[in-house]
Amino acid sequence: MSNTIKESIGTSSPAIREALLERILVLDGAMGTMLQRYNFSEQDFRGERFKDFSYSLKGNNDLLSITQPQAIRDVHAKYFEAGADIVETNTFSSTTIGMADYHLEDIVYELNYESAKIAREVADSFTAKNPDKPRFVAGSIGPTNRTASMSPDVNDPGYRAVSFDDLRIAYKQQVEALIDGGSDLLLVETIFDTLNAKAALFAIEEVKDERNIDIPIMVSGTITDASGRTLSGQTVEAFLISISHIPLLSVGFNCALGADQLKPYLKELAHNTSFNISVHPNAGLPNAFGEYDETPEQMQVFIKEYLDDNLVNIIGGCCGTTPEHIKLIADIAKDYKPRVSTAVM
Repeated sequence: MSNTIKESIGTSSPAIREALLERILVLDGAMGTMLQRYNFSEQDFRGERFKDFSYSLKGNNDLLSITQPQAIRDVHAKYFEAGADIVETNTFSSTTIGMADYHLEDIVYELNYESAKIAREVADSFTAKNPDKPRFVAGSIGPTNRTASMSPDVNDPGYRAVSFDDLRIAYKQQVEALIDGGSDLLLVETIFDTLNAKAALFAIEEVKDERNIDIPIMVSGTITDASGRTLSGQTVEAFLISISHIPLLSVGFNCALGADQLKPYLKELAHNTSFNISVHPNAGLPNAFGEYDETPEQMQVFIKEYLDDNLVNIIGGCCGTTPEHIKLIADIAKDYKPRVSTAVM
């Protein structure tokens, strides 16, 4: 790879930055995988408040922060009990763009606020029990279901289903609510189109400037297949260059691949940046039924390779992972020192 990427170093939240100097931090696992265990019905998703709503709401997991908040609390608690230092808010699709599929654009601020508030309350309860192990809340910011870089119409390559400004406005509302609800940091994750991520980062910087605050930012891209590129065609190096102008808490990868398949791209990233490195891979690749078969024990073996090779500062799980996966990851991570950058600045 060409010259090492250089970045600005932020001066964000001292608590989490101090923790990162002391140990490898453990991120939670999949929210969706856990919620599937509840087998919620259409009525459960609706709750009392939306019982007469005109459109189907089943499958809108983010809405459960309002209609089934105890389930969300329980999932966060299970991950903290497993050893997680950071849990993600239940807000992966909580933008006006994402909620348009359910005709719920009007409650987006509330969705993000309530999700962050729930996670904050659970995190604080665990920190109170063990002040030596503070727990953190990451406001989850997903990529939306639209792409600013590519046309969804093969017959019209110049067409875009969303503009940069559309994304910026949607993300700004989400960011404001996540901060108001008590998030310690913001996680721009599962990035398949870096232009979408740039809109999110732009929105975050706008809110930081307007409020005169400095909140840590994690950025996590997605390598979609063995080509080693994001869906919009960027290599690891191109992705890193694209987002390195922002002072980030960490940069990393999640989703799409299991820990084994993701390792070469993670290694390339870790060797070419002085940012902290995060990774939360899937529990292997999905089977023919879209389910994930990699056991906690199998995943732990691959994660140990990351730790042996000094690749990570923050480690967790994505699709298919459970508290059982996170427990074994946390059990082994505690025996290792956090990654020290070997990049030549």
